[in-house]
Amino acid sequence: MLPIIFAAAALAGSAQTAGADRSADAQATAYFASGCFWCAEADFEKVEGVSEAISGFTGGDVANPSYKEVTGGDTGHYEAIKVLYDPQTVSYDELLHHYWRNVDPLDAGGQFCDRGESYRSAIFVTDDAERSAAQASKNETEQALGKEVVTPILTAGEFYPAEDYHQDYYKSDDRILSRFGYVTKQYAYDGYREGCGRDARLMEIWGDEALGFNAKDKSS
Repeated sequence: MLPIIFAAAALAGSAQTAGADRSADAQATAYFASGCFWCAEADFEKVEGVSEAISGFTGGDVANPSYKEVTGGDTGHYEAIKVLYDPQTVSYDELLHHYWRNVDPLDAGGQFCDRGESYRSAIFVTDDAERSAAQASKNETEQALGKEVVTPILTAGEFYPAEDYHQDYYKSDDRILSRFGYVTKQYAYDGYREGCGRDARLMEIWGDEALGFNAKDKSS
């Protein structure tokens, strides 16, 4: 994974405490929805201190949903990721800072080229400390952009991992059949991300603060 240096963020009060009280030897978790979970997984697994991001579904009322059910729009679930991280290396506040710069927080109808309720953005919090931190970061984001942020902060519920096919899609050498013949998932992912306009829109919103582009872009 590639280390990411975070811009300084002055978050006061409880925003500083989220993640700080977690035991030194325990792995912490965080839950985010930012549209396509392939992209969200790729963005967060570049962060130093994040051991894994798992693609899945949360926020709805259907147990063990399939990808087809969720994208069909009848489950209430979001495409989301479960982030496993070491709070001694990266704080929850830093994850929030990274999250906002990898999402379009002004779009309530989906993310980038993906439309519909399953592709909406959201932060799912597990306790009061995370809620306070998330709200402080949302307020800071609104101030930075000078516009209303529509991304909600929601109470985390059951998280359901997506099918194995979706895990680590962005870096998989498994081959799939596409309209261009057989290609790796990684190749298909790169084409999808560019075609969806994700990075272009992030640059439009955040300029030089935009983070989480493909590894080849960040290392060049």
